[in-house]
Amino acid sequence: MLSITSQYLARYRRLTAGDRPDVLLPVTGAQRRFLLVRSLDPSGRPDVVPMFFAFPAGTIDPERLRAAARGLAARHTALRSRPAVVRGTPVLRVADPDVDVTRPPVVPGERPADTLRRALASWDAGGPALRLFLVRDEERAEDVLAVALDHAVCDGRSLALIVDELGAAYTGEPTAPRPGPEETEAELAAYRDAVLRQLAAEERAQTPEAAAYWADRLRAVHTHAPPPRPARAPEGALPDSAITSGAAQARLPARDGGVPFPALLDACRSAARALYGPDHVVPLGYPWGGRPAGAEAVVGCFLNTLVFPADTGHGSDPEATADAWWDDLDRADVPFDAVVTAVRAAGSPWTGGLDGLLTVDDDSRRPPLTLAGVEGREVHVDGRPVRGPFAVSVTQGAEIDLRMVWDRAVLDDDTAHRAFDALTHALRPCGHTAL
Repeated sequence: MLSITSQYLARYRRLTAGDRPDVLLPVTGAQRRFLLVRSLDPSGRPDVVPMFFAFPAGTIDPERLRAAARGLAARHTALRSRPAVVRGTPVLRVADPDVDVTRPPVVPGERPADTLRRALASWDAGGPALRLFLVRDEERAEDVLAVALDHAVCDGRSLALIVDELGAAYTGEPTAPRPGPEETEAELAAYRDAVLRQLAAEERAQTPEAAAYWADRLRAVHTHAPPPRPARAPEGALPDSAITSGAAQARLPARDGGVPFPALLDACRSAARALYGPDHVVPLGYPWGGRPAGAEAVVGCFLNTLVFPADTGHGSDPEATADAWWDDLDRADVPFDAVVTAVRAAGSPWTGGLDGLLTVDDDSRRPPLTLAGVEGREVHVDGRPVRGPFAVSVTQGAEIDLRMVWDRAVLDDDTAHRAFDALTHALRPCGHTAL
């Protein structure tokens, strides 16, 4: 029986037979997952990845920034492409590098964060994958710039590259020529090659043994995640009661070498126990992977979503967690949709919903956006929709920056804060307190 990836490639080749190969491009397993989630959302809302940077008011030249962003999109195939489903086949449709810097209209009395939330919530899935929003914060005398991308065209490695290149393009001559046809064609070929290498790795990974492993590993998971629901912001201001998600943040003392990933999984297990009680096997998702061997460092979405079955009925056992996690990594190339199919084929009712998400960053790989020598201060805009009951992000560096967000339609704030306390307690060295 053909694997999911083999079936996808066969459909893609039939779809593009006789067509120009640079019009429709194949997608990775990670991209298929994002397109599937979007198709299940009644509003068609894609997963959007925004980065927010505050600059002194008046220091950003919108026209110069627009030229820099369009040049950036012209240089990267993924950024000038739009995710689509053509005759039932997920693809990227190559388009012109149409990027604008938008100043969203401000409702009287509205806070800058409300304005940005409203702009992102009204995201049109048919538009460009890269968009920039600029909002004035009169109280702080700052301009807040949102660099937002459809997650189907980028991953964590891409974000660092995008920030670096956008700053370099802005600092250079604003009228610098865009890449020529030969340069554009070479990058497109490199991008296509990287995707095909990724798909080949996914195809090799989908063995009967790997399917049996994941079916056994995840057979007991029970999701508390609700079905997707529309998340467009209402017209007008967004009072606190209309904000769909809560958030909490703490800074903890760093550890030598950082916190091992199994310890982070165990900490999320502690949070899940506080949220759902004991004796549940909670599906926690986390991104893993990178560019396939031999591929160039192109902008794109290559990270697979792995699932860790967090058993909330047991205490912390980092050694057992580490052993199981290492076994999981041996099958990390099996794409998410193939894992869900294998689990369901074994009789599980799990549909692929995730109760929690964990992402981990190294602050040395998160360069600040610098425009013409002015370094932007990265800020957070909370209250945006969450794709599951809760999500945890960890940034490791001179300190551990720990953040948790949750869906208020699923979890009340008091319960979520207790879970966050359990999370920080699990990661806080003895005798230290949050900053």
